[in-house]
Amino acid sequence: MPHFSPLHVRGGRRRLRRLARHRRRAVAVGLAMTAAALAAAGPEDAERSRPEDSTASVAAKGADDGGQRPRRAARPVTAPVRIADAATARLLRPGDRVDVVAAEDPATGGGGAPRVVASNARVSEVPELADGTAEGGALVVLSVPRRTAARLAGASATARLAVTLR
Repeated sequence: MPHFSPLHVRGGRRRLRRLARHRRRAVAVGLAMTAAALAAAGPEDAERSRPEDSTASVAAKGADDGGQRPRRAARPVTAPVRIADAATARLLRPGDRVDVVAAEDPATGGGGAPRVVASNARVSEVPELADGTAEGGALVVLSVPRRTAARLAGASATARLAVTLR
């Protein structure tokens, strides 16, 4: 193989040094732009990609919305709920997920089948029981969407509430 003289590119070393010097700045700008894009698209896309929000359930929830995007989930509110059985409330811990079931009291004329009032509600707090209040039930604070909180309040006025652990 014949001997070739080295190829020299003018300004090559200077460009390489400048690239190395500004590399940190370029990486920082790239990360900042990526973070901004994720923050702008994050919460809505995260809720749409949840497994329980399949296309069938989204279609069933908003079939008459004219093809618009599904609405984001409402912010949870805290709702105090009086559970009929105080011993059941002692089993609960903050962070537990429960379903709240309402059973109409036959003494007040209600004889309907029990119905689920709130599903997958998160227990926020379980206040301590005062002595002698066990027969009136126990208070549990749940974190639920605003609409569910309204249903819980309405059901607690006419029915006895119970919880089932998930």
